Amino acid sequence: MSTVNLNINKSKTIPSEYYYSKKKFEIIKNRIFNTHWQLICDEKQLQNHGDVFPYIFMDNFIEEPLLLINNNNKIYSLTNVCTHRGNILVENKCNVKNGIRCRYHGRKFKLCGQFQFMPKCEDIENFPSESDNLKSISCEKWKQFYFTSLNPKFNFRQLTQDMDNRIGWMPIEKFRFSKKHSKEYTVNANWALYCDNYLEGFHIPFVHEGLSENLNYAEYNTELFKYSNLQIGIGKKDDICFEIPKNSIDYGKKIAAYYFWLFPNMMFNFYPWGLSINIVIPINPEKTKVKFLSYIWDESKLNTGAGAEIDKVEQEDEEIVEQVQRGVKSRFYDRGHFSPSMEKGVHHFHLLLSKFIDANSE
Repeated sequence: MSTVNLNINKSKTIPSEYYYSKKKFEIIKNRIFNTHWQLICDEKQLQNHGDVFPYIFMDNFIEEPLLLINNNNKIYSLTNVCTHRGNILVENKCNVKNGIRCRYHGRKFKLCGQFQFMPKCEDIENFPSESDNLKSISCEKWKQFYFTSLNPKFNFRQLTQDMDNRIGWMPIEKFRFSKKHSKEYTVNANWALYCDNYLEGFHIPFVHEGLSENLNYAEYNTELFKYSNLQIGIGKKDDICFEIPKNSIDYGKKIAAYYFWLFPNMMFNFYPWGLSINIVIPINPEKTKVKFLSYIWDESKLNTGAGAEIDKVEQEDEEIVEQVQRGVKSRFYDRGHFSPSMEKGVHHFHLLLSKFIDANSE
């Protein structure tokens, strides 16, 4: 992977086998997803003392049972497995303000994960010990959203700081989740191909006729940060755009959309109507689940401007990405050059993949 050149003018994409090889898929799983941050839920799930939200770290991919729990407004992420015989402790969202009790043999834990009690254990030597407590994993909050990581390779603020600096003026804590406007898609393509497609506006006039009508393609731009990047969609003359405050670096610009990508697989798409979060979850080397989570700011602006017809845009993306999935397996294809002006985001993504894969290659 070190063959991804820092100089985009000289660089080529990652080797095509990373898009279909089972061996490379496992490498990505272990060296990327096991060591980076994932969005889990919003604060509405954990409003009261004792509220607990059980979750799998990544459905059908990294099947680690965990839970988020509110302990006097301090949120912990703990293992959801009893330290006695491995039973799953909490199966559904509920409130456990009196402690977490295993329904198999009655072992009980405090809300912070510390072992509290178990019957019939009076004669056990060196008991309880540290291993009897529930393990805690890294948990952080941005705005109204909770993120966790099994073994983070960098500080969480490095992931979100640039997004916060740019669009933190929006009242994101007040955005309301809309189940009606949220969906899941299954795409017959590798997760990284889906990200590649997201990370460049190069294809917009060729694939998305409707979206192209709402964006000033000539001014489409990508900005790179350490572990994230931003594509800025400039609107046309009469389009619905953000009312940007004077203290923003973007004041005076006609911005129709902010497309933020957070390494390795999260997209935060801000429109005048609100926020569409895309979480890209690998299933196997050639199949991916994409969660679309919608949070409404101004319902009157739904279905307008660059944030309209999200379903149609998604279907167009799926069609082209699935074609590319078939193409990258050709014996006559391996790697392609980047467009220096239009594919900076893809190059940035491939450099980060290379960095974390090579850093753990011992």
